[in-house]
Amino acid sequence: MAKKTRIAILFGGKSVEHKISLKSARNIIEHLDLGKFDPVLIGIDPQGTWYFLKDFSTEINKGEPLGVTLTQKSDPFYLLSNHRSIGAVEVVFPILHGTDGEDGSIQGLLRSLNIPLVGSGVLGSSVAFDKLASKKLLEQANIPSAKYMAISYNDKEGVTFEEVTHHLGLPFFIKPVASGSSVGVYKVKDKKFFRETLLDAFQYDNTLLVEEFIDGREIECAVMGNDPVEASLPGEIRIVGNHDFYSFDAKYVDESGAQLDMPAKLPEETIIKVQNLSIRAYKALYCEDYARVDMFLKKNGDILINEINTIPGFTHISMFPQLWTLTGITYKQLITKLISFAFERHQQIMRIKREYDSAL
Repeated sequence: MAKKTRIAILFGGKSVEHKISLKSARNIIEHLDLGKFDPVLIGIDPQGTWYFLKDFSTEINKGEPLGVTLTQKSDPFYLLSNHRSIGAVEVVFPILHGTDGEDGSIQGLLRSLNIPLVGSGVLGSSVAFDKLASKKLLEQANIPSAKYMAISYNDKEGVTFEEVTHHLGLPFFIKPVASGSSVGVYKVKDKKFFRETLLDAFQYDNTLLVEEFIDGREIECAVMGNDPVEASLPGEIRIVGNHDFYSFDAKYVDESGAQLDMPAKLPEETIIKVQNLSIRAYKALYCEDYARVDMFLKKNGDILINEINTIPGFTHISMFPQLWTLTGITYKQLITKLISFAFERHQQIMRIKREYDSAL
């Protein structure tokens, strides 16, 4: 019998998206090919403490507190109670949505430990998570996105409603630069609650992105691979009920808040355009292994990139895994494929020489 690969599923996190991470992790664990992989469950509670769990639980702190040794060995994780190692970890699948998990922080730690990880590395994670950095890189690559302004916390008092509407018109969106799942995102229609909305959004970040409203269809495309990169058929999100946009409640709380059309009802030439633009955006933001590209399709056929999610949801309603099922790739096959990308990429990293002989 072939030896199973020990894979750490890293979930939870010190983030406003903590509960979404739990849902995604549960789904990955349930669909993991147990004939090939031996899961090691590591949860991070909302306060940032790491735990080792024998079985999956949303109550992460019922596990055993973990420590980590900054070493190049394959077993850096140990129990704080007795300093015993939890065994070798050959690859890590971080399924941490949001701050301190999707922004390059965890990726940097794992890179320092020399452990292969599924998903984008430090650079791709950090620039894709930062909406302002993403905008600038997309602009440089001549990839269209919505018009925007950036507002820092220190400059908040000097920004006026009139200034924003002059540049962006009405309505417009206010978003934290580094957050996800539409937490802290507001659609502003008039001056009445502008200041209150601005201050509330600043609870989630020190910089806000203010964007023009785009009157268009919300299209998503799943992308995976490194060389080559491939794109799925696109899907569409249609907001229903009393929701103004694809908010946190529309995504996760209200089960009838949105209708997901998979595949999206689009002409063949538009599908190809969506796929090509998704791959271009994926490469422009230095993404690796997999991501979900969100965009707007305007009535005149123009496509504008909204954002790229480097750790998209893996819940039972999440678009990323469901789009790949349209081409016959099951959840189990998809997870296995993503893990294989991690090992291939790690081999490329290890190929690079780290020492240099000189006369110094």
